[in-house]
Amino acid sequence: MPHLNEKTRNKITFIKTAKPESEGDTGAIEATVKGIIDSVQDRGDAALRDYSRTFDKVDVTDFEVSMQEREETVRKLDPQLRSDSEFAIEQVRNFARAQRDTILPLEIETLPGLYLGHRVIPIERIGAYVPGGRYPLLSAPVMTIVPAKVAGCDEVIACLPPTAHPAMIAGCHLSGADRIFRVGGAQAIAAMAYGTESIPAVDKIVGPGNAWVNEAKRQVFGPVGIDQLAGPSEIFIVADATGNAGIIATDLLGQAEHDLRTRVGLITTDRALAEATLVEVERQLEDLPTADVAGPAWHDFGEIALCADEETMLAYADFIGPEHLQVHTADPQATAEKLRNYGSLFIGELASVVYSDKCCGTNHTLPTMSSSRYTGGLWVGSYLKICTHQRLDERGVNAVAPSAIRQSENEGLEGHRRAAAFRYNRA
Repeated sequence: MPHLNEKTRNKITFIKTAKPESEGDTGAIEATVKGIIDSVQDRGDAALRDYSRTFDKVDVTDFEVSMQEREETVRKLDPQLRSDSEFAIEQVRNFARAQRDTILPLEIETLPGLYLGHRVIPIERIGAYVPGGRYPLLSAPVMTIVPAKVAGCDEVIACLPPTAHPAMIAGCHLSGADRIFRVGGAQAIAAMAYGTESIPAVDKIVGPGNAWVNEAKRQVFGPVGIDQLAGPSEIFIVADATGNAGIIATDLLGQAEHDLRTRVGLITTDRALAEATLVEVERQLEDLPTADVAGPAWHDFGEIALCADEETMLAYADFIGPEHLQVHTADPQATAEKLRNYGSLFIGELASVVYSDKCCGTNHTLPTMSSSRYTGGLWVGSYLKICTHQRLDERGVNAVAPSAIRQSENEGLEGHRRAAAFRYNRA
């Protein structure tokens, strides 16, 4: 995490603090995942079957979901659920297309006879990991598969745990997955990275998962690309005295129900709002059906920071760099323009994370653990390569060769000098 200077830190009072995040037994996870990856590389489908029995308690005969099965899961969807899923797909597709239209090929003549440019090339094969999770998150395949299809990737395969809700298969199918496989966990990541008899190796793996999936993505990175290493979900809200404690508490708990380790917080310049939010969260927990998850997440990882002024509030928000950042101030647009570190920004109290999570069109696969300092979230550009090229005629050679020859001589790279000089002498 970036450094927060002492001057700023001294202007923050914590009404509620989160307990320090435990590293956990990362060594055990790392070793276990390495063993899984090695086994899948060595034994292929046989290893996948063993792990399905061990971890999922099911015997999988055919890993690939047939087209008949895919269509059957769609037919069995509740009509309203299908309609809502198709609405979400349409919104995500529309926004991804608009983003894709901004990514253009380029070629310019920078000197007479010297042409430089780039092409926009879709990644050939994408592997989308679709988590099983505590609840069937039907938006998960939408966010990873739809942008890949908009980008123009040749093939998108999806892997999801064999115990996943059938509606998740329907979601993969409706989102446009070319092939769907019943494999979950670290073994699915290994299969997509290196290939097995049933599952083809991909060029890039995208999609969130648990600690074992995350560790597997970390270990296979290099031979295969990955989107990011995601931690537990996060939401922070920056608010001034105009903030509404009821809305803020609702949004914090709405995100907290994701996971016991969800990180949620309020950063405000108003003590009354801070204290009212603290009370309101506890009040809402009393009748929240998911309080068994949201409650511990709030009590363990919830935070309320009272800042002396707006400058400190914004500085602390940028220091946290949360996955989701909501802005509840008198002029939310003006506040938003002063922020720079966030996965996705929600401007004004009407813009709730839940809309983005489900169906409004922006992607919900976002950076966590302050990685928003250097990256944004998953988007259509994540499935594209921007590859440069150059071409020269004799005028271009005459323009650049003398400098290249001299630089090569100064560096003692005779082979370089000859390559430049050969063309120059011919030109």
